[in-house]
Amino acid sequence: MKTVLASRTVEIPEGVEVELGSRQMKVTGPLGTLERDFKHVSMELQIITEKDEAADTEKDEAADTEKKLVKVDIWFATRKQLACVRTICSHIENLFVGVTRGFLYKMRFVYSHFPINVTLTAGNVEIRNFLGERRVRKVKLLPGVNYVRSADVKDQIELSGIDIAMVSLTAAQIQQATNIRHKDLRKFLDGIYVSEKGPTPIPDE
Repeated sequence: MKTVLASRTVEIPEGVEVELGSRQMKVTGPLGTLERDFKHVSMELQIITEKDEAADTEKDEAADTEKKLVKVDIWFATRKQLACVRTICSHIENLFVGVTRGFLYKMRFVYSHFPINVTLTAGNVEIRNFLGERRVRKVKLLPGVNYVRSADVKDQIELSGIDIAMVSLTAAQIQQATNIRHKDLRKFLDGIYVSEKGPTPIPDE
């Protein structure tokens, strides 16, 4: 059975500009600009204006209480196509968070005997002395990803950026570079693992 119309909206935060055209979205915020292509999904994307009922008080009667929303519509959708509505909205929310706060991934080194040595050289993350091996593992930093070695925490690196896809993919590639093969994974737990992830914390004023 098909659903005639499935709709969902995402509120546009203050200070963020959105441009839509042919299912392509361009989001500009304080931290930068991100673009995303949604042409693989048959849907309608549009920017609508809605009255903000929460701000509709006596004090704000003269003020502009309208808010802008991004509306996602899918017509005559099957069950699998209905799932795309929430997925697209999640991607749009990640774009808004990226250009306003950014994303931060923290990774910790885990080793039992041989200390893992990680350095940044010419845009590559180089992993040395993993399980005592002499081979140097190299992972290229993707565009827009910043690498920082934590000063207050031992054996920790931080990856940050405005594009969650690039930041998370870099973290995944670093973790997969230290995958252990041909050994008992219950015993050999060495590696570099994501310990914390999410939007960049807002500093306390």
